[in-house]
Amino acid sequence: MSLHPRRSRWRTQWATVVWLTVVWVLLWGDLSVGNVLAGGALALLVTTGLRMAPIQFGGRVRLRGLAVLVGRFVLDVVRASAEVSLIALRPRYTPHGAVIGVQLRSHSDLYLTLTAELCSLVPGSLVVEAHRLTGMLYLHVLDVNVSGGIEAARRTVLEQEERVLRAFASDEELREAGVTA
Repeated sequence: MSLHPRRSRWRTQWATVVWLTVVWVLLWGDLSVGNVLAGGALALLVTTGLRMAPIQFGGRVRLRGLAVLVGRFVLDVVRASAEVSLIALRPRYTPHGAVIGVQLRSHSDLYLTLTAELCSLVPGSLVVEAHRLTGMLYLHVLDVNVSGGIEAARRTVLEQEERVLRAFASDEELREAGVTA
């Protein structure tokens, strides 16, 4: 029996502990020995006490795709924040919200999760349900009129998924999802 898979798993876990510790220190905004130790202890507790099923990543990080994903996400957040602010400040305006279903093209839990999280982080939309087996996302859109209609809102989610795939998917995963490389 080889110890290599176990060693690889522990290496990944330690990388997660380090990452969670860094996030803890950044959230507290105080780089001190006590804060690093507390963050490390909490990270160890989380990674050992809350075991999660591993998510397979067969893709690769594409820097150009990642830059496009991050840049477009920032633009979407700024634009949507302005739109939501205008909706909130308009007297007697009632937004026309809707729950829409979007069938994603990828069958990966990782890409479904990334797409759902990025969509939820943009003001004015919120993922209310994600079907892992079917790859279906259900989102609440604050105002479909501002979004350009239901089909435009669906297209926005599919474009977000495509940016995620172009940033992280393998060539094979891109082909399977119908996205040209």
